[in-house]
Formats: sequence, structure tokens, C-alpha cells
Amino acid sequence: MDDDAEKTYTWETEYERTWEAIQEDEQGSLQAAIDEIGQKNRRKRMRERKSNIRLGMMRHLFLIVDLSKAMEEKDLRPSRLVCTTKLVENFIYEYFDQNPISQIGIIVTRNSRAEKLTDLGGNPKHHISALQDSLKCQGEPSLQNSLELAYQSLKHMPNHASREILVLMASLTTCDPGNIMVTCQTLSARSMQCSIIGLAAEVYLCKKVCKETKGQYHVVIDEGHYKDVLMQHVTPPPALADAEASLIRMGFPHHKEDAMASYSMSQTGTDQAELSTKGYLCPQCKAKYQELPVECRLCRLTLVSAPHLARSYHHLFPLPVFAEKQIDQPSCCAACEQSLERLTMVYECPDCSQMFCMSCDTYIHETLHTCPTCLNLTNQ
Repeated sequence: MDDDAEKTYTWETEYERTWEAIQEDEQGSLQAAIDEIGQKNRRKRMRERKSNIRLGMMRHLFLIVDLSKAMEEKDLRPSRLVCTTKLVENFIYEYFDQNPISQIGIIVTRNSRAEKLTDLGGNPKHHISALQDSLKCQGEPSLQNSLELAYQSLKHMPNHASREILVLMASLTTCDPGNIMVTCQTLSARSMQCSIIGLAAEVYLCKKVCKETKGQYHVVIDEGHYKDVLMQHVTPPPALADAEASLIRMGFPHHKEDAMASYSMSQTGTDQAELSTKGYLCPQCKAKYQELPVECRLCRLTLVSAPHLARSYHHLFPLPVFAEKQIDQPSCCAACEQSLERLTMVYECPDCSQMFCMSCDTYIHETLHTCPTCLNLTNQ
């Protein structure tokens, strides 16, 4: 390793008294300082987000969860398993909220094997329920078996869609039947991206896998950092340069209620069906489904609603970062109307020049994805 790389180690740099930067407020609370640090980190990620790039809007993601004995460690509160379960639940709901025309599947690895809990699908409740019913930690994980299992499902997905694998790895070891680098070359050849989030320490093999497949590798510091790096995968990744650009056939079914009950197609890839009077009829083959979006199991037509496409719009044209500034006189937030004292840090919209507090700036960029005052002016 060269000298430049060695100089980047934390223990070789000057000791920093980071706790001195956190100040109590008038009530003796540290929450304001913590919120400010979190806001600065979020704004840094927003500034680093690249614009004018082509994104993979239709995503097929397999989430691989390590359920080995290492997941029972308690360095994350209250344990790695409980912390991971809660964050995965939030991640799945946020994933479908931000990527309504995408799909996700779950694979768990334990006892040196890989098990597919759910196939690729768009029902978040089904994925969360399947994961909660399988929270038993045993033996060692197998990263290669998990990647091979994910590959077998993703290789059938169309090339114009983004095919991703996200691994939550608690163990420092993996029990594989063969050379995992051969599996990495297979994934790379099919333009499948593998990212890994480590819960313990940096592992060279994991870092190598991510580098070979053009994925991201993170090692979490604490629960807050775990949530941040996991939520980074909610945003669609940049599309590959050699990805196909093709038209996608979609159907927009209407919700229909009949007097007599009929069978609805299963959206989970099983043969189970249920009787119901309500549902969405595929405009091409008339198959009925209870929820959207879904790929019709008979004619393979992608069934979505207009709001699903509209909610994907903000990824293509992200809201610009609001400018930070200090006000010279008391004012109020343009959204929540909270009073803003003199010399308070506020955030100004570059289009309408309205000022917002820190909480509203976070809500606008992470949830609304549009400036409310700009939208109001447009409607008028």
C-alpha cells in the first residue's frame, strides 16, 4: 500500500475533540445539535447528487439478509437482528413509495445456504410478513449461494430494467461452495449491480465484489448511519451506458366492482387465488388483480396506474437544493409559519425566494419533492 493511502487512517491523523462541537440549547437539550448534524449530512448528499443523468426507473432489486449467528450480536441497539428488521421494513415501504413501478424480492442466508423468501413483486406487506416469519439465526452465511440464487431470478428480467442486489452482511466470514469471483464475473457480464452493507468491519472480499459489479460498499458506524446508508439505495441508480433504450408496454386498468365474486390472480408468484368482487382487470387478457403495480402473469403486460408514473417523476427532475442564509430580522417559515428569529439559519427556494425552516426543508426534499409555494403559484 502506498504512503498516500496510509495517511488516510483515522488513528494517524490529529486527534479531534468532536464532542466540543455539540452545544446544549437553552433547555439543556442536545437534540437541536443532533438535528443540525443530520441536516448537514442530508444536504451534503443532496449536493453530491448528480443531475442530468439517465436513471434506472424500473428496478428489480433482491435484498439479501444475513441470518447467521453473527446477526445476534448486540453492538447495534437492541441487537443487529432487531435493528435490521425495523430498518428493512422502513426501507421496503420507502422503496415502493419512491419507486412505485419497481419490484423487490428477499433472500436470507444461514447454515451455509440461501433461501428465497419472496419472489420479485410489488406488495410490501407480503415481503415484510415473509421476513418476520423467518427471523431465526443459524450457522454461517453463504454469500456466493445467495448471489447465485438472486442471479437465477434476475437473469430473466428485461435488459432495459435496472437489476440490483443489496446484501446486509453481519458476518465477517462466508461459507461458499466455489470461487465467488466467478460469480462476480457472471453478474458483471449481465450488468447486475451488487452492493453490500457490512454491520461489523470492512471485509476485503465484500469490497472486491462491489468493485467488480460497480456497486457500493459501506460499513455502518451506528444505528443512524445504518439507516442513512440503507436509505441511499431507495434512489434509482444511474442507468448503465450500454443499457437498452426501448419502449415499454403498459396497461392502465380501472378498478371494477362486480355483483358476483370471481377469482383474482396471485401477485406473489404462487398458484393461490382468492374470491373477491373488486379488483383491477388487465385491459389485454382480463385477468383480475387486487393491487397495482403488477406484471400480468398471463400476458406479461405491466399494469400500473397514472399516479405511479407521476410519483416516479421527481427522480428525473430533482428539486434543487435550497440556499442557506441567515436572516437579519424576524420572519416566519413559508410552510409551517413557525417564527424564525433574527440570525437564524433558513433555507431559500431559488425559484420563488420563499424561506423555510430546517424541518420543512427536510420534508420538502425527502417527501414532497416539490416546493409548496412554487406549486401554489403555478396553480394560480
